[in-house]
Amino acid sequence: MFSLTKIFNKSFNRPEGVTLILTALFTMVASEIKVIPFDEEAFRFGLGGIAFFLLILIWTPASIIRTGIVTGLTVVCFRLFEDILFDEVHITISLKNHLPAFLFYFLFSAGLHWIKIEKYKTFPFVLGAWAALFEFIGNCSEQLTRYGLLHHTNIDFWDLSLISGVALFRSYFVVGLYSSITISEQKKRMQEMLRVGSDLYAETLYLQKSMNHIEQITASSYDLYRQLKKIELQPLSIQALRIAQEIHEVKKDSQRILSGLTKITVQNKNQPPFLSDIINLVIDANEKYSELLGKKITFQRTIPTNFETDKQIPLLALLNNLTANAVESIIDNGQISVEVFEESINTNFIIKDSGKGILKEDIPIVFEPGYTTKFNDKGVAATGIGLSHVKEIIYMLKGQIEIETPAQGTIFRISIPTENIRKRVE
Repeated sequence: MFSLTKIFNKSFNRPEGVTLILTALFTMVASEIKVIPFDEEAFRFGLGGIAFFLLILIWTPASIIRTGIVTGLTVVCFRLFEDILFDEVHITISLKNHLPAFLFYFLFSAGLHWIKIEKYKTFPFVLGAWAALFEFIGNCSEQLTRYGLLHHTNIDFWDLSLISGVALFRSYFVVGLYSSITISEQKKRMQEMLRVGSDLYAETLYLQKSMNHIEQITASSYDLYRQLKKIELQPLSIQALRIAQEIHEVKKDSQRILSGLTKITVQNKNQPPFLSDIINLVIDANEKYSELLGKKITFQRTIPTNFETDKQIPLLALLNNLTANAVESIIDNGQISVEVFEESINTNFIIKDSGKGILKEDIPIVFEPGYTTKFNDKGVAATGIGLSHVKEIIYMLKGQIEIETPAQGTIFRISIPTENIRKRVE
């Protein structure tokens, strides 16, 4: 059915060869951790099958069959070496005892190759069923061959039942473990993408603001050109026109950049996160930020309401900015709490900190462009998306924001219509 010559004639590139060797060695070691369900050591249920299947899922090789063959030979050779060196077993007996193990790895890998395992990685139930079937076939073949070579007897119904049970358990255990690893990695990637998307979203706000200024400058330059032309100042009018044209080119370039950034920050409609995912991401990021600043800050989260949202980027941008401001407002140690709850038709966000607070006389101007209380050691104002852009995001979502200044710290209260941030059911 399979051409072994073709399999081995393929040249190994270095990454593929390293992966194959590591798979074989890890499986070889794991196979020595075993459970012996029968009266004799003729058949062993070890961790080798579990390790082999898991490594195939994680490091899916170009040729699964070749990996199965090399792994099977490695396991057999290692066991032969053990028997001859330590137990002084005759090589003929040792071969009869361990050579059938090669059948398991070959048949199991052939089955995985046949179904094209990549197609089933996102279907764990189906993948587990296929793997259990191939393990059952491989173990039965191994057991029948070994019994035929050593004992000249067949396996009975009890043996088959035990093989079936172990095949199901081991296969679904591996699939479950792999799914857990995959979900964890996907969550990390999603968090990283959200962070990048949030940063880019903030940049689009700045760029949009700059484009508005460019539009005004273009109009003013062109108006200057017309006025100079009226009073017949030809050289100056031509210069004003060229300035207007150059500014117009800058505007077109900015529009192209804005268009590209907008495409990047378009929401992922296929797998929108839950609101709790956004809050957890904000808190996790700012816990790390507070540690980076050498501050001891206790974070609290209260999320009695939860739903899928397709506005993750703007929500992340505004919530992360407010929470980061709260971190920066705390001198050495303090508390920050984030609360989310639904009330009537709105979803409310409350961010409270125990920092130095905002002066009451500054409250009317905190949302004006350019307002900041953060300066570096050279007196240069900090650059962030700022409260003015936070307000723009909330305005875009048709929400409202209020500031309270208790005896200590600051409280931001944000209210957004739930229908504007909840993913619509299509």
